[in-house]
Amino acid sequence: MNIPFLDKWRRRQAEPGAVMAAAFADDPEGVAELFAECDLLRSQASASGVVLDDSAASLTALDQLLPRWRDDPETLPWLGNDAGLYLGTVIVRTVPGAGWHVWPAGQPVVRLASGREIQVVEAGLDWAVGGSPELSRVYAEAAEA
Repeated sequence: MNIPFLDKWRRRQAEPGAVMAAAFADDPEGVAELFAECDLLRSQASASGVVLDDSAASLTALDQLLPRWRDDPETLPWLGNDAGLYLGTVIVRTVPGAGWHVWPAGQPVVRLASGREIQVVEAGLDWAVGGSPELSRVYAEAAEA
């Protein structure tokens, strides 16, 4: 059965990452500000007495937190996503030449001046689930490059 409006809807739904990539292309600074919000991570950190001030030291403080979020399987992926976006925000704001880039599929990465790309969301998810790699270590590797 051929239903034209349904075909258009399916095409749009099949490419959700394309929306993110298009938004980034239109307003990279606005999207970067959205990446920096990380509300869930900021509230969890604040409840533990950690201030997230977009510094490398705040990444070290996050690494030292007791991972109470691992007890909540619904919160875990959201917190990991926020941790990755916060890591990327710290790198972009403190490492010369680093900037956000969004792949056509919608995945945000940080591109260093050397051209190397860091999949910060993946690193954040790994950190949230298993504690490794430490966010401060990923930052240190990016700062050295």
